[in-house]
Amino acid sequence: MKRAVRSLLALVPLVGAATLVGPVIPAATAAPVPSSASAAPTSTGSELFVSETDCVPNGDGRAESPFCTISAAAAVVQPGQTVLVQPGLYPESVAVTRSGTAAAPITFKAAKTGDGVVRVGRYGADTGTGSVFTLRQVHDVVVEGFAIYGRTEVPVVVDGASGVAIDGTSITGTSRPLIEVTGGSADVTISRNFLQSPGTTALAVEGDSTGTMVIANQIPNGGMDLTRAAGATVTNNTIQAGCAPGITLVASPGVTVANNIVKPLPDQRLCEGEPTVKTAIMVLPVEVPQTTVHHNLIDPTTGWALYRWGATTYRTLGDFQAATGQGAFDIVADPLLDPRFEDRGYIALKQSSPAIDSADANAPGVLATDLMGNAHADDPTWANTGTGNGYHDRGAVERLGPTTLRVERLHRTIGAGPLDTTLRASASTQWTTDGPIGSFVYQYGDSPLWRGGTPSLNENHRFRRAGSACVQVNWSTTGFRSAGASAPSCTVLGAHYTAVAPKRLLDTRSAVGVGTSTPVPPKSEVVVPVDSIGGVPAADISALVLNVTATQPTTAGFLTVYPDGTNAPTASNVNFVAGETVPNLVTVPMSNGKIRIRNSSGGTVHVVADLQGWYAEAGDGFATQPLTRVLDTRTDGGALAPNSTRTLNLDRKVSPGATAVVLNVTVTAPTTSGVLKVFPYGSPVPTASNLNFVAGQTIPNLVIVPVTDLKANIHNQSSGSVHVIADLAGYFGVDGQLSYVPNGPLRIADSRDGMGLPNRGGAKPLQPWESVNVSPYVDNLACCVTAAAVVANLTVTAPASSGFLIAHPGAEARPPVSNLNFVAGETSSNLAIVGTKGGLNLYNSSSGTAHVVADQAGIFVTPQY
Repeated sequence: MKRAVRSLLALVPLVGAATLVGPVIPAATAAPVPSSASAAPTSTGSELFVSETDCVPNGDGRAESPFCTISAAAAVVQPGQTVLVQPGLYPESVAVTRSGTAAAPITFKAAKTGDGVVRVGRYGADTGTGSVFTLRQVHDVVVEGFAIYGRTEVPVVVDGASGVAIDGTSITGTSRPLIEVTGGSADVTISRNFLQSPGTTALAVEGDSTGTMVIANQIPNGGMDLTRAAGATVTNNTIQAGCAPGITLVASPGVTVANNIVKPLPDQRLCEGEPTVKTAIMVLPVEVPQTTVHHNLIDPTTGWALYRWGATTYRTLGDFQAATGQGAFDIVADPLLDPRFEDRGYIALKQSSPAIDSADANAPGVLATDLMGNAHADDPTWANTGTGNGYHDRGAVERLGPTTLRVERLHRTIGAGPLDTTLRASASTQWTTDGPIGSFVYQYGDSPLWRGGTPSLNENHRFRRAGSACVQVNWSTTGFRSAGASAPSCTVLGAHYTAVAPKRLLDTRSAVGVGTSTPVPPKSEVVVPVDSIGGVPAADISALVLNVTATQPTTAGFLTVYPDGTNAPTASNVNFVAGETVPNLVTVPMSNGKIRIRNSSGGTVHVVADLQGWYAEAGDGFATQPLTRVLDTRTDGGALAPNSTRTLNLDRKVSPGATAVVLNVTVTAPTTSGVLKVFPYGSPVPTASNLNFVAGQTIPNLVIVPVTDLKANIHNQSSGSVHVIADLAGYFGVDGQLSYVPNGPLRIADSRDGMGLPNRGGAKPLQPWESVNVSPYVDNLACCVTAAAVVANLTVTAPASSGFLIAHPGAEARPPVSNLNFVAGETSSNLAIVGTKGGLNLYNSSSGTAHVVADQAGIFVTPQY
């Protein structure tokens, strides 16, 4: 018999209609779904993450669950790991107690972004005491990039340690010094730091420490003191000496002092009341015979002494050179420092500074990059007078020329999975350099974490879900001490499909997936949690494909299936009238591991949901084909007998590499009620079904079924015979080039109000034999993209006569097969996957008018390499 004939216009929601709010059935565990979720141990990867804003209580340092404090990471970090600390304020004292190895050091690194700073220690209202970083009796540890704030105690203490580096930090405090190396420490590197001292000693190396490297630091107000620090190297530092000498060596034999800029504090009034020693470089007698001084630049403008060498003070370079044989290539002149950026953590060189292109490139300890991470650059307007390549600058900051930034568009990685991307960025300058300029950091859109700090980018990243994929790239030539360039880059990624034999997730009739066997109340929802499928966690699943069936409804209405955590859409998925059982295939995005099924009717309804497959990183791509009939039992083989199975052979219909096929399956002329099941060849008949029918009914449903040897089985589970029609719409396989982007559910066309159907004169039904063209929606995606195919739920409502709807690409001829059958007065719907070359054409193949609604679930796209 046919369905009851009635007008169901109101059952398909109009865009803009009021949202129906009702009670929500509590979430319950879904029917058995394979799960491999378990508590993860502390990260054993190369990075441990710390984030003030995105941390997780009892986190383990993974990107998904960062630590809240640096100390928590310090307690578990292993050799070879980097503790990557995100921008924020960390008012703590970090005691580093674990050691790395020479080949695998432990690194504590601040993730600089250009608009975020990693502040550690006594900042703002914090009144704590104690050192901020203490590295005692450890080895092979790096502390890099932090903004460190101290109070009365030394902010950074290196005590009895070896192979330690303090690099690229900014340290402010009231203590003297700001960094202390002591306790017989060996081979410690203090490099590229900005040490804002209170006016005297900013850096102290003492306590019989040996082999200390003091390289490319800037001290805007203070000096450095090396006492009993044999074998130290002091190279390329910029020092504005406060009320004490810029560089003081006491009982420290074997020290080299080269390429430094030493300038008296511009405002000597700051030294009033302070004991002062007005000498640029002071070397006391014990170590004079073993000390080397050359290629330094000293500013004489305040009349201070240039050198004290042993017991003698020298006020001219000539006298010093003649008496000691030291000071080769030293310059006595105003270094022309640019103080404009001192509050940002660096002091630059003005044009025509004598420091430009005049340093010794071969001096001990010379770094590949300066204070701000830039290579050495040759100023073409200045003569090269330096040693080596001739164009290294003295001091800690290299003068740069005009620079150009190049960031390639984020794109899918060639030869990799559908969610794998490649990011490339580089910079160049018009000047000759001996390495790259600037540094890059980046943040992918699916993570709050910043990474990078490298002079160029060639990064691969796998996004967890399909859709808009973006990365924010920041670049700076100041080590992110001041604003640099910002370049967002986006692409669109699709997922691949894994088809499975149908598996029941929800059946409210028998408490499968829910806690009771009661139907879904009016205007209410059922929540179906899906923690993982086939070992794939929900966070890595882009969309589910479900066969959703409404059964035993007490009134007419519709079901809407949508991701939890989002607003209920205006789209519908399954339309029904009282007492009937109606299935429909649904593709629903995943957002937080749950989906919602809403009963938008005034009565109760039971709901059944059978998993058909899912879209994720693994799986196969899609190949669309013109809708082609591959089975019609009315003309080939006769009706399926009661409780019988027929094999559908698709050899030569699809590629030999096909793993699943998309079929529009229609039941017609059944002699009794029953269900139709489509499942993989060679598998047992599943519990789940694809179509429910009653005697005399014609009803279609889209099916995605795995194939074995390019075959699938169709089973008639009824006591009567039934005719079956199957139309092939495409296949998934190893040669499928299209990937799926879930950007719905959303309505893209509705003839009842004219939405999505321009040039038709507003709200009016399709006329007999009329075709309209619909454009898939892509504007909510972050990058320009063209839909190669669309997944849409097609609904016909208020038809004046029986007929069928045909969907096909606008640029192709209309096929002789249909997507949806309907009878006069009844609302019918069916999911379709259709190519969209030339848009999506919808053809009313009937002698009467009919309204048409299209609700988009997603699109298929070609890879964007």
